[in-house]
Amino acid sequence: MTTSSVESSSYDGAKAVDGNATTRWASVEGLDPQWIRIDLGTGATVSRVVLKWEAAYAKKYRVEISADGSAWTTLATEAAGNGGTDEFTGLSGTGRYLRIYGTARATSYGYSLFEAEVYGTAGSTGNPNPGSGAFSVVAAGDIAGDCGTASSTCNHFATATLAQSLNPAFYMTLGDNQYDDAHLSDFKNYYDKSWGKFKDKTYPIPGNHEKYDSNYDESSDTGDEKGYRDYFGSRATPQGKMWYSYDYGNWHFIALNSNQFQNSEQMNWLTADLAANTKQCTVAYFHEPLFTSGEHGNQLKSKPVWTKLQAAGVELVLSGHDHHYERFNPQTADGTASATGIVEIIGGLGGRDLRDLNDTPQKNSVKRINDRYGVVQIDFTDTTFTTKFVAVGGQVVDTSPTYTCH
Repeated sequence: MTTSSVESSSYDGAKAVDGNATTRWASVEGLDPQWIRIDLGTGATVSRVVLKWEAAYAKKYRVEISADGSAWTTLATEAAGNGGTDEFTGLSGTGRYLRIYGTARATSYGYSLFEAEVYGTAGSTGNPNPGSGAFSVVAAGDIAGDCGTASSTCNHFATATLAQSLNPAFYMTLGDNQYDDAHLSDFKNYYDKSWGKFKDKTYPIPGNHEKYDSNYDESSDTGDEKGYRDYFGSRATPQGKMWYSYDYGNWHFIALNSNQFQNSEQMNWLTADLAANTKQCTVAYFHEPLFTSGEHGNQLKSKPVWTKLQAAGVELVLSGHDHHYERFNPQTADGTASATGIVEIIGGLGGRDLRDLNDTPQKNSVKRINDRYGVVQIDFTDTTFTTKFVAVGGQVVDTSPTYTCH
């Protein structure tokens, strides 16, 4: 069960599906939109939905279904809700996730739902099939500063608007989502106002700035990313840890936490995940890049991870950390150009300050940009991918060759 927000722990999302008509989910007050997402546990064909509202009900909302929790299809809409019980029959939609997406409250409070009942027939797995065809993903890192729209130096609103305009299947954040500190209050005050608008379609990873929260230990440079975890909720740890994987179409996506590359548990998990992967094509993303022409320099702690990815035939790695865009030709973990190597993209222009490049680029680096903000768009087919850097304003400034999966 995932929600956009809760008024308090007494009104969490699970209360809307516990079979008890006296308990309820309640969102924070005074904000639109808000949503509650129900995991049906497996793919299902949904034919009927019953919603039992509390006095703080939705005036306008949608009932949506999704196979993967990212791409949503509308099953039903309500434009003039009057509270009480709403029942939708004769529906026909298949997926694993059902979402009630409120766009207009009927009161000054939030959204409050006593019970959501979903009827239908269990069936498919809920994952897109390998032959599902072309789709696009948008990625960026180093995103939100502690500034609002009134600041002329605040750029994460522009990149968020751009990202949404590209209408991807989903979004990947490449770490350092919130600067300079990453307390829950910082996420709510800044990131949430821009990139947070599509949090329910975002697959995030943490960066080093996510360590800078209430549990950060400066002497050891360690933290537990509490603000990040509290803000993203189950999207930060969908498999229990801050590293996870998922499938979309014929592609396998691996999200890693470079703050914990020394953690044997994560490395053992990665080995097992790569061995269990049945998809032909694979992408990995983590914050700190092995290769970069930026001021941070090559992050050698990422080399053991890259070595594992390369051995498993991974096609593409995306990172942030340095505040520029950079595209590399395929290469091995030791920096040797190779047609069977990995393409690396640095997408650190999500909104924070632009940073200088080194005078001498890294070998195999073919494009570097550090004078404008923008996002990385990756266009996938079942067996190929092409990357683009799209600047704020919509101009495509760089396009890679089309690569075929190994």
